[in-house]
Amino acid sequence: MKYALLLLGLMSLSVQAGPELNIGSLYDYLDPQRSTSLKKIYNGGDRTAFVKVMVAELVYGADGKATEVSMDGLGVDERALVASPARLIVPAKGMQQVRLLYRGTRDRERYFRLRFIPVLPEINDGFGLTVEEAREYDDSLQAGVSILAGYGAVVFVKPAQARYDTQVVHEPQRFIVPNGGNATVVIDHFNDCSMDGKDCRPPTKHHVLPGRRLVFEKQTGRSYRFIIEEGAQRREEAFDG
Repeated sequence: MKYALLLLGLMSLSVQAGPELNIGSLYDYLDPQRSTSLKKIYNGGDRTAFVKVMVAELVYGADGKATEVSMDGLGVDERALVASPARLIVPAKGMQQVRLLYRGTRDRERYFRLRFIPVLPEINDGFGLTVEEAREYDDSLQAGVSILAGYGAVVFVKPAQARYDTQVVHEPQRFIVPNGGNATVVIDHFNDCSMDGKDCRPPTKHHVLPGRRLVFEKQTGRSYRFIIEEGAQRREEAFDG
Protein backbone atom coordinates (compact mmCIF):
# COMPACT_ATOMS: atom_id res chain seq x y z
CA MET A 1 0.00 0.00 0.00
CA LYS A 2 2.88 2.37 0.80
CA TYR A 3 4.38 1.74 -2.64
CA ALA A 4 1.04 2.54 -4.30
CA LEU A 5 0.75 5.80 -2.38
CA LEU A 6 4.30 6.74 -3.29
CA LEU A 7 3.61 6.08 -6.98
CA LEU A 8 0.45 8.18 -6.89
CA GLY A 9 2.34 10.95 -5.15
CA LEU A 10 5.02 10.98 -7.85
CA MET A 11 2.40 10.99 -10.61
CA SER A 12 0.68 14.00 -9.02
CA LEU A 13 3.80 16.17 -9.31
CA SER A 14 3.68 18.90 -11.92
CA VAL A 15 5.96 17.75 -14.74
CA GLN A 16 7.75 20.20 -16.99
CA ALA A 17 9.45 18.98 -20.09
CA GLY A 18 12.33 21.41 -19.77
CA PRO A 19 14.84 21.51 -22.64
CA GLU A 20 14.58 18.67 -25.18
CA LEU A 21 17.54 18.55 -27.54
CA ASN A 22 17.61 17.03 -31.01
CA ILE A 23 21.00 17.03 -32.77
CA GLY A 24 19.82 15.42 -36.01
CA SER A 25 22.14 12.79 -37.45
CA LEU A 26 24.44 10.96 -35.05
CA TYR A 27 27.10 10.76 -37.78
CA ASP A 28 28.71 13.54 -39.80
CA TYR A 29 31.22 13.12 -42.63
CA LEU A 30 33.82 15.57 -43.92
CA ASP A 31 34.75 14.42 -47.42
CA PRO A 32 38.24 15.18 -48.79
CA GLN A 33 37.17 18.46 -50.42
CA ARG A 34 35.38 19.75 -47.30
CA SER A 35 36.82 21.27 -44.13
CA THR A 36 33.66 22.86 -42.71
CA SER A 37 30.16 21.75 -41.82
CA LEU A 38 27.11 23.15 -40.07
CA LYS A 39 25.20 21.12 -37.50
CA LYS A 40 21.73 22.21 -36.42
CA ILE A 41 20.70 21.80 -32.78
CA TYR A 42 16.98 21.86 -32.05
CA ASN A 43 15.19 22.39 -28.75
CA GLY A 44 11.68 20.92 -28.74
CA GLY A 45 11.14 21.61 -25.04
CA ASP A 46 9.37 24.40 -23.21
CA ARG A 47 12.49 25.91 -21.59
CA THR A 48 15.60 27.53 -23.04
CA ALA A 49 18.55 25.13 -23.35
CA PHE A 50 22.03 26.20 -22.28
CA VAL A 51 24.35 23.77 -24.04
CA LYS A 52 28.08 23.12 -23.75
CA VAL A 53 29.76 21.66 -26.84
CA MET A 54 32.69 19.35 -26.16
CA VAL A 55 35.07 17.76 -28.69
CA ALA A 56 37.32 14.73 -28.25
CA GLU A 57 39.35 12.76 -30.78
CA LEU A 58 38.76 9.01 -31.03
CA VAL A 59 42.03 7.12 -31.39
CA TYR A 60 41.66 3.45 -32.30
CA GLY A 61 44.17 0.90 -31.03
CA ALA A 62 45.26 -2.36 -32.64
CA ASP A 63 42.51 -4.14 -30.69
CA GLY A 64 39.85 -2.00 -32.37
CA LYS A 65 38.93 -0.15 -29.17
CA ALA A 66 38.71 3.63 -29.20
CA THR A 67 40.31 5.96 -26.67
CA GLU A 68 38.97 9.49 -26.28
CA VAL A 69 41.53 12.28 -26.25
CA SER A 70 39.95 15.48 -24.96
CA MET A 71 40.75 18.80 -26.60
CA ASP A 72 39.48 20.93 -23.73
CA GLY A 73 42.96 21.90 -22.54
CA LEU A 74 44.20 22.92 -25.98
CA GLY A 75 44.18 26.39 -27.49
CA VAL A 76 42.02 27.05 -30.52
CA ASP A 77 45.05 26.96 -32.84
CA GLU A 78 46.07 23.55 -31.44
CA ARG A 79 42.73 21.82 -32.00
CA ALA A 80 42.33 19.66 -35.08
CA LEU A 81 38.54 20.09 -35.00
CA VAL A 82 36.94 23.29 -33.73
CA ALA A 83 33.25 23.60 -32.83
CA SER A 84 32.01 27.18 -32.77
CA PRO A 85 30.40 28.45 -30.69
CA ALA A 86 31.32 26.22 -27.75
CA ARG A 87 28.34 27.55 -25.77
CA LEU A 88 24.83 27.56 -27.21
CA ILE A 89 21.65 29.22 -25.98
CA VAL A 90 18.83 27.45 -27.79
CA PRO A 91 15.36 28.96 -27.15
CA ALA A 92 12.33 26.77 -26.52
CA LYS A 93 10.98 25.43 -29.85
CA GLY A 94 13.99 27.03 -31.51
CA MET A 95 17.25 26.12 -33.25
CA GLN A 96 20.90 27.12 -33.25
CA GLN A 97 23.81 26.11 -35.47
CA VAL A 98 27.29 24.89 -34.64
CA ARG A 99 30.04 25.36 -37.22
CA LEU A 100 32.62 22.60 -37.43
CA LEU A 101 36.05 23.53 -38.81
CA TYR A 102 38.73 20.92 -39.40
CA ARG A 103 42.28 22.28 -39.29
CA GLY A 104 44.38 19.13 -38.91
CA THR A 105 46.34 16.99 -41.33
CA ARG A 106 44.57 14.69 -43.78
CA ASP A 107 47.20 12.04 -44.40
CA ARG A 108 44.84 9.49 -42.79
CA GLU A 109 41.24 9.27 -41.66
CA ARG A 110 40.48 10.74 -38.23
CA TYR A 111 37.48 10.49 -35.91
CA PHE A 112 35.99 12.89 -33.39
CA ARG A 113 33.17 12.72 -30.85
CA LEU A 114 30.95 15.76 -30.29
CA ARG A 115 28.98 16.05 -27.08
CA PHE A 116 26.09 18.47 -26.62
CA ILE A 117 25.45 18.76 -22.90
CA PRO A 118 22.61 20.89 -21.48
CA VAL A 119 23.64 22.49 -18.20
CA LEU A 120 22.35 24.78 -15.49
CA PRO A 121 24.06 28.10 -16.29
CA GLU A 122 26.29 29.71 -13.70
CA ILE A 123 27.96 33.07 -13.50
CA ASN A 124 31.15 33.42 -15.61
CA ASP A 125 30.62 30.09 -17.43
CA GLY A 126 30.49 31.60 -20.92
CA PHE A 127 26.73 32.07 -21.30
CA GLY A 128 26.77 35.73 -20.21
CA LEU A 129 23.93 35.47 -17.68
CA THR A 130 23.68 37.61 -14.58
CA VAL A 131 23.41 36.00 -11.15
CA GLU A 132 19.69 36.78 -11.06
CA GLU A 133 19.03 35.32 -14.53
CA ALA A 134 20.87 32.11 -13.66
CA ARG A 135 18.90 31.78 -10.42
CA GLU A 136 15.56 32.35 -12.18
CA TYR A 137 16.37 29.66 -14.75
CA ASP A 138 17.39 27.20 -12.04
CA ASP A 139 14.20 27.90 -10.10
CA SER A 140 12.02 27.41 -13.19
CA LEU A 141 13.41 23.90 -13.72
CA GLN A 142 13.22 22.90 -10.07
CA ALA A 143 9.54 23.89 -9.98
CA GLY A 144 8.77 20.64 -11.80
CA VAL A 145 10.49 17.39 -12.67
CA SER A 146 13.08 17.97 -15.40
CA ILE A 147 15.73 15.79 -16.99
CA LEU A 148 18.68 17.38 -18.77
CA ALA A 149 19.77 14.81 -21.36
CA GLY A 150 22.91 15.22 -23.45
CA TYR A 151 23.65 13.75 -26.87
CA GLY A 152 26.72 12.73 -28.83
CA ALA A 153 27.70 12.50 -32.50
CA VAL A 154 30.72 11.14 -34.34
CA VAL A 155 32.53 13.08 -37.07
CA PHE A 156 34.48 11.15 -39.73
CA VAL A 157 37.19 13.25 -41.41
CA LYS A 158 38.21 11.57 -44.67
CA PRO A 159 41.84 11.66 -45.85
CA ALA A 160 42.86 13.99 -48.67
CA GLN A 161 43.28 11.06 -51.06
CA ALA A 162 40.36 8.82 -50.11
CA ARG A 163 40.55 5.37 -51.66
CA TYR A 164 37.82 2.72 -51.53
CA ASP A 165 38.14 -1.03 -51.99
CA THR A 166 35.12 -2.87 -50.64
CA GLN A 167 34.18 -6.44 -51.49
CA VAL A 168 31.53 -8.88 -50.28
CA VAL A 169 33.11 -12.28 -49.63
CA HIS A 170 30.70 -15.22 -49.46
CA GLU A 171 31.36 -18.30 -47.34
CA PRO A 172 29.03 -21.26 -46.68
CA GLN A 173 27.72 -19.99 -43.31
CA ARG A 174 28.54 -16.31 -43.44
CA PHE A 175 29.51 -13.36 -45.60
CA ILE A 176 32.25 -10.85 -44.91
CA VAL A 177 32.61 -7.18 -45.89
CA PRO A 178 36.31 -6.20 -45.62
CA ASN A 179 37.44 -2.61 -46.10
CA GLY A 180 40.66 -2.61 -48.12
CA GLY A 181 40.65 1.17 -48.60
CA ASN A 182 41.81 4.05 -46.42
CA ALA A 183 38.40 5.61 -45.62
CA THR A 184 35.35 4.37 -43.72
CA VAL A 185 32.68 2.50 -45.66
CA VAL A 186 29.04 2.71 -44.56
CA ILE A 187 26.79 -0.36 -44.71
CA ASP A 188 23.33 1.21 -44.60
CA HIS A 189 19.77 -0.10 -44.61
CA PHE A 190 20.93 -3.62 -43.78
CA ASN A 191 17.80 -5.76 -44.07
CA ASP A 192 17.57 -9.39 -42.97
CA CYS A 193 14.19 -10.87 -43.98
CA SER A 194 12.48 -14.16 -44.61
CA MET A 195 12.12 -15.10 -48.27
CA ASP A 196 8.48 -13.96 -48.33
CA GLY A 197 9.40 -10.62 -46.73
CA LYS A 198 7.02 -11.07 -43.80
CA ASP A 199 9.60 -11.65 -41.08
CA CYS A 200 12.21 -8.88 -41.06
CA ARG A 201 14.64 -7.85 -38.37
CA PRO A 202 14.99 -4.11 -37.73
CA PRO A 203 17.23 -2.50 -40.37
CA THR A 204 20.69 -1.51 -39.12
CA LYS A 205 23.60 0.73 -40.06
CA HIS A 206 27.28 -0.16 -39.77
CA HIS A 207 30.61 1.61 -40.25
CA VAL A 208 33.60 -0.37 -41.49
CA LEU A 209 36.83 1.44 -40.70
CA PRO A 210 39.92 1.07 -42.92
CA GLY A 211 41.59 -2.30 -42.44
CA ARG A 212 38.58 -3.71 -40.58
CA ARG A 213 35.80 -6.03 -41.66
CA LEU A 214 32.21 -6.90 -40.78
CA VAL A 215 31.09 -10.50 -40.51
CA PHE A 216 27.43 -11.55 -40.85
CA GLU A 217 26.02 -15.02 -40.33
CA LYS A 218 23.90 -16.43 -43.18
CA GLN A 219 20.79 -18.53 -42.62
CA THR A 220 18.99 -20.69 -45.14
CA GLY A 221 15.60 -19.25 -46.03
CA ARG A 222 16.62 -15.65 -45.32
CA SER A 223 17.30 -12.86 -47.80
CA TYR A 224 19.78 -10.03 -47.28
CA ARG A 225 19.82 -6.58 -48.80
CA PHE A 226 21.98 -3.54 -48.00
CA ILE A 227 23.63 -0.47 -49.50
CA ILE A 228 27.39 0.05 -49.57
CA GLU A 229 28.34 3.72 -49.38
CA GLU A 230 31.86 4.62 -50.48
CA GLY A 231 31.89 8.40 -50.12
CA ALA A 232 29.37 9.72 -52.66
CA GLN A 233 29.14 6.37 -54.45
CA ARG A 234 26.35 3.96 -53.49
CA ARG A 235 25.63 0.44 -54.65
CA GLU A 236 23.08 -2.13 -53.56
CA GLU A 237 23.82 -5.73 -52.67
CA ALA A 238 21.12 -8.40 -52.44
CA PHE A 239 21.31 -12.19 -52.12
CA ASP A 240 19.72 -15.18 -50.38
CA GLY A 241 21.14 -17.27 -47.57
